[in-house]
Amino acid sequence: MSAEMQTLDREAMDALIARARREIDDGLLPSCQLALAHRGEIVAEWALGDATLDTRYVIFSCTKALVASAIWLLIGDDRLDPAIRVVDVIPEFGSNGKDVVTVEQLLLHTSGFPRAPLGPPDWYTRDGRLARFEQWRLNWEPGTKFEYHPTAAHWVLAEVIERIAGSDYLDFIRTRILEPLGLTRLVLGCPVDQQGDVARLSGCGVAATSDELEAALGVRELPLSDVTEEVLLGLGNTPENLALGVPGGGAVSTAADLALFYQALLDDPGGVWSPGVRLDGISEVRNRFPDERGVPANRTLGLVVAGDDGKSAWRGMGYTVSPTTFGHNGAGGQIAWADPATGLSFVYLTNGLDRNVLREALRTSGIASRAAGCVTTPAS
Repeated sequence: MSAEMQTLDREAMDALIARARREIDDGLLPSCQLALAHRGEIVAEWALGDATLDTRYVIFSCTKALVASAIWLLIGDDRLDPAIRVVDVIPEFGSNGKDVVTVEQLLLHTSGFPRAPLGPPDWYTRDGRLARFEQWRLNWEPGTKFEYHPTAAHWVLAEVIERIAGSDYLDFIRTRILEPLGLTRLVLGCPVDQQGDVARLSGCGVAATSDELEAALGVRELPLSDVTEEVLLGLGNTPENLALGVPGGGAVSTAADLALFYQALLDDPGGVWSPGVRLDGISEVRNRFPDERGVPANRTLGLVVAGDDGKSAWRGMGYTVSPTTFGHNGAGGQIAWADPATGLSFVYLTNGLDRNVLREALRTSGIASRAAGCVTTPAS
């Protein structure tokens, strides 16, 4: 173990692993992987179930942090103002009243087209994607509310990157972020012949009953969602889709590489991002509109901040992180965040898609809360 282990609480780590192991031992989840990083290094990592430390996982919407950080590069290069209208970069996008949408609104999930359809075969070609952009319509006035945009807004962000950078968005992310950081296991657009180490996804367990939902949430059924088990399996278990590099949720990674990415967002010793832009991206909350549960979104330009309102667990970060903690979790129970107060970053990944949303939420809260308690000394 690294000398940094002196800053970690072994008893707390034992509690973390015991909590993560629970669903593995019960046969619910096929595998999971966890990593703790501190001061630029992985200080502890584990693989449980049918996995090794070399196994990679589909990280779903944890991908959004990577794409947002690419936008930050363009802002830092003075090549992009987030207040600019998307139509000024992508003229094809401006149809059907969408000419008012800004790049900032795409990152904040306030752009008004959360359910805009784009999937196979259209998303395999640029022409197909642009044709879809032209067809999309607004569900509500941009900038007036928050509704999570699972994939559509990030396809537009990918095109923004390509138009401004003059290169493929996958190449831009790889050459400007991943390679400088030495992250070889975190990949967006994983070639088919390199997917042999990616854990195959599977649905697990039984959905919560109406009585269970009512007891926990006060409703007997959940609102319809575009992020269904069928959609997630189609994305993660289809080699062509992983190779495509879906910008809203198609990256693959080990827990360790994703935790190190968050270490870079904390301190950026290599100077990948402009310091002011990076600080804005990890800390400046620009969207406090409530979500469907009435919980403020607490979104920066691409990330979520835990906040000091007692709702950090509702935002997927558990109960024990500091209010300044930032991150972006993913479907299927993926957890990824960093806490500036302690210098800790934490990632939990699994290939089991739990059909019981209540159990998944409790697992996320329990694991994240225990992870935050592993640090015994401050970052400095």
